[in-house]
Amino acid sequence: MRPGRAALAGGLALLGAALWWRRNPSACPYSQRWTIEAPHPLITRARLREVLDPRPGERLLEVGPGTGYYSLPVARWLEPGGQLDLLDLQQEMLDHTLRRAKGEGIENVVARQADARRLPYEDGAFDGAFLVTVLGEIPDQAAALRELRRVVRPGGRVVAGEILVDPHMVTHRALAERAARAGLRVERKLGGRLWHFTRLQPDLQG
Repeated sequence: MRPGRAALAGGLALLGAALWWRRNPSACPYSQRWTIEAPHPLITRARLREVLDPRPGERLLEVGPGTGYYSLPVARWLEPGGQLDLLDLQQEMLDHTLRRAKGEGIENVVARQADARRLPYEDGAFDGAFLVTVLGEIPDQAAALRELRRVVRPGGRVVAGEILVDPHMVTHRALAERAARAGLRVERKLGGRLWHFTRLQPDLQG
């Protein structure tokens, strides 16, 4: 096969895989963790910090931490006295992040394996929660958003981060609509069409 045709075939295969993955949402497997360990363009840690506004002493929840790209800096931002809870379907991801935290001397991280559609926490347990390029991987986004609303205290916040290169990207418009049905309202948006961090708050009338 000629190089040009091979490249075209490879590109079509990747496109087909991305379309299949979008129609069949699932978490990134641990064996492919290298895809989430590289620097994240646009949806940076600094921008997450700006919209999430983590404060020392707070308790926050991260759903789908992967290998801890955002987890470790957020845990440090919660010091002293704060705690970051991690929730993931894959124990391997949690173990990986905990090893990294231990290696960096971070001790305020607690991990739990569970499904985002059925969070194993009490109502109002957290000051806030966040998930970055994760919501689109959850088969029932509505259930996950309802659960996030339940476990975040009144006046707290939920931050979702998305970017176009992710085959599971949830647009800001779609997120706002689904969040409203779950009892969450948009408080702030950072970004545009290619990426966004959206901060949601529990709707006290929802």
